[in-house]
Amino acid sequence: MKRTFTVGGMSCAACSARVEKAVSSLDGIEECSVNLLTGTMITSGETPEEEIISAVIKAGYTASLKDGKVKEKTSEKETDKSEFILIIKRFIVSLVFLLPLMYFSMGHNMFSFPVPKFFEGNHIALALLQLILSVIVMIINQKFFINGVKGFINRSPNMDSLVSLGSGASFIYSVFNLFMMTAGKGDYHNLYFESAAMILTLITLGKSLEAYSKGRTTDAIKSLMKLSPKTATVIRDGKELTIPVEDVVKGDVISVKPGESISVDGIVLSGNTAIDESLLTGESVPSEKKEGDKVFAATVNTYGHITFRAEGIGEETVLAGIIRTVSDAAATKAPIAKIADKVSGIFVPVVLILSLITLVIWLVVGKDTAFSLSRAISVLVISCPCALGLATPVAVMVGSGVGAKNNILFKTAESLENTGKTKIVALDKTGTLTKGEPVVTDVIPMGNFSSSELISMAGSLEKNSEHPLGKTVVKYAVENNIEISEVSDFKTLSGSGLSASINGEKIIGGKLSFISDYCEISDDVKKKADKLSDEGKTPIYFAKEDKLIGIIAVSDELKEDSIKAVETMKKSGLLVVMITGDNERTAKAVAEKAGIEKFYAGVTPDEKGKIIEKLKTDGRTAMVGDGINDAVALTSADTGFAIGSGTDIAIDSADVVIMKNSLTDVASAIALSKKTLTVIKQNLFWAFIYNIIGIPIAAGALIPLWNIEMSPMIGAAAMSLSSFFVVSNALRLNFVKINNDKKERKNKSMEITMKVEGMMCSHCEAAVKKALESIGGVTEATPDHTKGTVIVKLSEEVDFEVLKKAVEDKDYKVL
Repeated sequence: MKRTFTVGGMSCAACSARVEKAVSSLDGIEECSVNLLTGTMITSGETPEEEIISAVIKAGYTASLKDGKVKEKTSEKETDKSEFILIIKRFIVSLVFLLPLMYFSMGHNMFSFPVPKFFEGNHIALALLQLILSVIVMIINQKFFINGVKGFINRSPNMDSLVSLGSGASFIYSVFNLFMMTAGKGDYHNLYFESAAMILTLITLGKSLEAYSKGRTTDAIKSLMKLSPKTATVIRDGKELTIPVEDVVKGDVISVKPGESISVDGIVLSGNTAIDESLLTGESVPSEKKEGDKVFAATVNTYGHITFRAEGIGEETVLAGIIRTVSDAAATKAPIAKIADKVSGIFVPVVLILSLITLVIWLVVGKDTAFSLSRAISVLVISCPCALGLATPVAVMVGSGVGAKNNILFKTAESLENTGKTKIVALDKTGTLTKGEPVVTDVIPMGNFSSSELISMAGSLEKNSEHPLGKTVVKYAVENNIEISEVSDFKTLSGSGLSASINGEKIIGGKLSFISDYCEISDDVKKKADKLSDEGKTPIYFAKEDKLIGIIAVSDELKEDSIKAVETMKKSGLLVVMITGDNERTAKAVAEKAGIEKFYAGVTPDEKGKIIEKLKTDGRTAMVGDGINDAVALTSADTGFAIGSGTDIAIDSADVVIMKNSLTDVASAIALSKKTLTVIKQNLFWAFIYNIIGIPIAAGALIPLWNIEMSPMIGAAAMSLSSFFVVSNALRLNFVKINNDKKERKNKSMEITMKVEGMMCSHCEAAVKKALESIGGVTEATPDHTKGTVIVKLSEEVDFEVLKKAVEDKDYKVL
């Protein structure tokens, strides 16, 4: 059982490592992943919720079970902003007291800045003033001390422990020196009150920059949340009422006028319209909707008034599912992060030991206490476990967000990382490479059966099939007004064929290898079928009892972007293969058109899985599919891609979901994953190299060589900027152009759909077509009087009013 918890009080990677260790040690916990960036913990196992929360509390942090609801609440949207404002206020107030402190300490001593006569030569008065100002700054930033001490008490020291120890040591040593001065023994130049205050102020500045940058990493999720409408117009007791969308209940009838957004998911009850679903699917052409069709929250009604019944509300909507997928992906942990996790678990204790060793070594070699303590404090404050903890999650958060904005959903951080390592891409044919909307091209009856009888029996058999080819046969029968009968004993034999009874007689349909077991196929019939296959058509055989009654051939065209997508993948060094249940000849014809050299034909769903396993021995393999018959292969692959138009089973089996029905986005997903992985590696390199180089310098390793020493203040500044660098580097992913296909399509052609009222026949269509195609920039106009639409293709931008006038001049109304 998977559960998500909100964890509070974590300030660095050591904290998240501590929580993870505490919860993982519980009986019944199979897996535990803590994300510092999102402040969440995902657990798998049957351990009671109370035990998990108790373990987190014992580790020194707070925890609560997340409700899982997706909503644009102030806590999600404004927490980052309020955290940033709170920290920046703390920084500004700290700065107000730090500046005079710096003036009276370093300014007066090093640059002889003037001070009031009372302080001139009065070192004790100056020291007391510095003491008071530094105490104020420490009180303002007491959070570091509270969390730091808690860390020590709970035996889980963290970044705050290092900061509080460094600042506290500077302060205590300075106070000790002040008392010595009152006895006439102390040295005014050994006061470090300004270091104590400066460390806290600089770390606070770093935290404010970090909070601001971290807030921007969730921009993609926030922008998705903003899509959700705030109100809905429901019809209750015959009256239209505008209510908050949270108050909509299942079964409510909702009214939507032209230009309004759909508030929740539902089923159209009345009216006809076209819905702009581009925000969810990326498809620019509005989708026609009629009674019985599904509509989705956050899409826009372009024309016509409709009513629909609410079916999916709250977190049950498709939009909420997308947001949840992106959030869950950000909350999971990429495999590459395990290195940082292992280091984070021991980082703070190691730094404390190194700081102590530094202090002892400098004292042993004869340096005074002030110098030795300064080196030890520098080691404490320059060490940055935050950069290690943030290196991976910020990149995952931004990467998955960029993917969502481009209609690509990575389900986990692991899928985001592994997608970019793909070497082989296996493509399903039907619905993935092709449109998945084949048409009947040939009807070849056998024996005494007529074409109508063959279509009737075939349509009756295929009526209960989910396969696109079967639906094509049914559609052909309906369009030609051929009767479809009810069947009994309907059975599907995976990847092979169908059987059913019509009026007590057994009807069978499927490919050659399947049908051959039930009836004899002559060589002449096989030759006819082979010829159809050579033309890229798929022959489907039908038999009645033990006699062949005919062949129906269907053809499925390639999607517009399939050739381009395959070409892009090949250019990026990927091996592209096609796997299909279709026959060898049809598969070869489609593969050649798409530019694919290697393909597997005539395979069953189980065999697809075995082929994927075989391909995996040659390199990391991704499978792209859309149907139930692809589920085994999607699960077997290193990375499974489901095309958004596919079945729920395919989408559930996949690691990555392509929301738009576009193969080009598969190449884009791989490219985005590679770029994200590069950023993660850069961040981890920086986090490690910063500490590997910074700690020895802070300890004084360069002093014997070049007399270069690092003051605690410089160390604190470096620590502050290290986390900011990691987060800022991840934010660069927001500017990555992963899909130039949209731009190319836009430059190549533009297409709009006009809703026109009054067209009654083909003559009307011809009049509208002629009027529009006479306009410069219009390459083609395709009117359809049955749908009341005109699809207009443009080679350049044309004012809509010009198009509208041309149609209305012919006495038709543009809606």
